[in-house]
Amino acid sequence: MSNDKFLISGAVGSIEASLDQPEGDERNAVAVCCHPHPVHGGAMTNKVIYTVSRTIASLGIPSVRFNFRGVGRSEGEYDEGRGEQQDLIKVIEWARQEYPDRPLWLAGFSFGSWIAALQAKEQDASQLISIAPPVNRFSFNDFVIPDCPWLVVMGDADEVVDPDAVFGWIEQLEPQPELIKMSEAGHFFHGRLVELRENLIESLTPNLPEAL
Repeated sequence: MSNDKFLISGAVGSIEASLDQPEGDERNAVAVCCHPHPVHGGAMTNKVIYTVSRTIASLGIPSVRFNFRGVGRSEGEYDEGRGEQQDLIKVIEWARQEYPDRPLWLAGFSFGSWIAALQAKEQDASQLISIAPPVNRFSFNDFVIPDCPWLVVMGDADEVVDPDAVFGWIEQLEPQPELIKMSEAGHFFHGRLVELRENLIESLTPNLPEAL
């Protein structure tokens, strides 16, 4: 179930967050999920990142969604990715305090997948999930491939992020992530969220940590 919204202390004020709790036995991890672009209506209530977070929780891993600065009750204003990485770090610190010694899962959709990717190696993530990574819109030059399983989900009819740019980018990576191409799926996976959930469960289940 999803808890009520709460506030985390951030670098420029409060960060609004919500925790998706497992309904059964928990597994030894905690997840943090990043929403799409704040300036274009992105928020932690976005249907795609909500689906991702709830799916992770259904697998037994508590999952935190949060609003970047300037969204909802999160204080501050959009900072072109720099401040948003600081927001993520603060939420990770909160998650590690609440769930000490648990491995970290990071997930993001669109802009949020960029922020999560930039911090995955530094934060020693044990799983990275990238939904529609916007490689044609933001620089991934500072991205360091993390030492963990990495899943990319991309619709081949995405009208916001160029699918061919993403597929070409992945081809030149070493090692390459696991890639799920969703045929005829657009950027927001309209009408395809159940399928997205099923794909995530199928791909993530082999990498699940032990039950607590």
